[in-house]
Amino acid sequence: MALYVYTKRKITKKKKIFVLFSYITLTLGSLLLFWAFYPIISFEFYTRFLSKNKYFSPIVKSTIIRSPLLFGENKKVLSSNLRDFTQANLWFPTVDKSKEKHLSIKEYTLSIPKLNIKNAKVVVGGKDLSKSLVHYLPHSLPGEEGNVAIFGHSTLPQLYNSKDYKTIFTYLPSLNKGDFIYIDINGIEYEYKVYEIFIVKPEDTEILDDIKGGSFLTLVTCVPPGTFWKRLVVRAKLTHLPE
Repeated sequence: MALYVYTKRKITKKKKIFVLFSYITLTLGSLLLFWAFYPIISFEFYTRFLSKNKYFSPIVKSTIIRSPLLFGENKKVLSSNLRDFTQANLWFPTVDKSKEKHLSIKEYTLSIPKLNIKNAKVVVGGKDLSKSLVHYLPHSLPGEEGNVAIFGHSTLPQLYNSKDYKTIFTYLPSLNKGDFIYIDINGIEYEYKVYEIFIVKPEDTEILDDIKGGSFLTLVTCVPPGTFWKRLVVRAKLTHLPE
């Protein structure tokens, strides 16, 4: 004679609905995480193993004029994702901002046909990346000898809008050597050709220094997409002067 008898409890309709809801919630949560983190993971994988661009050169190969850096009391300033990175002055926290010059031109436009960016506003010496691209720490103007550093915000590709300055440089990593960038200053168009693409850390401020031997553009945005961990740098050189 059996000492115990086990009977299977009948699952109620309410219990079935609760279990089904739990599975649906878990699935949706997993899809949301995948949606958010896939661009970051794929960017890291692509740039490390598949891309032909020199994305991980720690410094540029160009002949540059070194400028002194200002550091905090602990000789190092760290960026934080809790800061408002629509403010251009937070992108390279150790840079010497005393080198900024006041130029006669205050605004011009930038176009990148490959990225569907047309006549985007660039503010010389600007600060707010949510309202325009920023010509950071100006030394010279496009068309003149030297290095023009232009910052643009980026985000997850799913949120990209070429008309929104908070997302405008999201697809900057898709540029390749040989692609063209156009600058328009008071109706005069300057054509630049991309020749170098790489990634640096926020403390690698050498990319902002002046360059001899031509007119250069340095486009900068944050990578991987949706983060502020590193800085993608696209270098371009003026192909010819307008007639």
